[in-house]
Amino acid sequence: MLRLAITGAGGFLGWHVRVLLRALGWPEPVRITAHDLTDPATVADRVTGVDRVLHLAGVNRGDPADVAAGNVQLAAAVARGLRRSPNPPAGIVFANSVQAGNGTPYGDSKASAAATLADVGLGLVDLRLPNLYGEHGRPHYNSVVGTFCRLLADDGAPDIHEDRDLSLVHVTDAAAALVGAPATGVWDSGMPALHTKVGELADRLAGYAATYRRGEIPALDDRHAVRLFNTYRSHCFPQRSLIPLPRRADHRGELVESVKAHAGPGQTFCSTTHPGVVRGEHFHLAKVERFVVLRGRAEISLRRIGEQGVTRFAVDGADPVAVDMPTMWAHRIVNTGPEELLTMFWTNEIFDPERPDTYPEPVEVGPSRVAVGA
Repeated sequence: MLRLAITGAGGFLGWHVRVLLRALGWPEPVRITAHDLTDPATVADRVTGVDRVLHLAGVNRGDPADVAAGNVQLAAAVARGLRRSPNPPAGIVFANSVQAGNGTPYGDSKASAAATLADVGLGLVDLRLPNLYGEHGRPHYNSVVGTFCRLLADDGAPDIHEDRDLSLVHVTDAAAALVGAPATGVWDSGMPALHTKVGELADRLAGYAATYRRGEIPALDDRHAVRLFNTYRSHCFPQRSLIPLPRRADHRGELVESVKAHAGPGQTFCSTTHPGVVRGEHFHLAKVERFVVLRGRAEISLRRIGEQGVTRFAVDGADPVAVDMPTMWAHRIVNTGPEELLTMFWTNEIFDPERPDTYPEPVEVGPSRVAVGA
């Protein structure tokens, strides 16, 4: 268990690193903000006594000259602060790029940044990261995956300008490599890549979107399929979170079609919950989980890890809907009615106590954000 300081903690990679640290049970990292980097004394104070500094902040888009200058300046600011620290960390981990030194302003600036950090003399882990994708990536900035997912979630279609080869790594795997977390069944610090083409990626995501619009789960037969689907789902939440379910009744009783999964493993279970009782209060990194209230009334509430606002759904078994839990959001369900609550749960994997992918986290930590559904 290490005490870390992080630059760029509010960015795409930084957020995923903080979520992984939460799952690992490590201390909350010290955050070095862009404002902190303007003052070497402040940086020195932030890094004093930590075990390691993760330099994740960078400039990826914009005018080439600004990109080049920005990456070098950020590394120089970190280096100045480290040199002033009376008790500096044992090492620095730099989120570099496989494009480092490739002759472009971005690539050459990343190589220069690595050299600047190495000159501090604390020991540098220069981790050259490929193209990263994952939940809540910023469209038109972090990854083509995020761009395609956003377009599809808004009922648009990806536009292919160049059908080039892609090598994609899920951002949680990159986070594990940065913090030195050993591989598990949930994350893999070896950063296994998905090799595909832009057109193939667009078709794959479009297929997921079309299937999910019907309330169905697409074929999730490998780890990248699960993570690409979870990335798409992150762009659907909360606007497309209530999935109406077919309900049929005759003289024998009623039938509700709650889950249609096209391929891959899965597990279904039901629970009863007494009035006022809460279930959940945890989050998942990769698991797809569906809640369907079949009898009674409940509130399902969710909070994105690292934030305070809570999204709430009021659901009723008289009008059944499916609510799928987004990955990296703490969630819970509470019986709000006077009678016993009957809920069906479905996950895309059979529960494994050795790798449950379930991390305790309260939902209620701050003011509510919004209530959705009825």
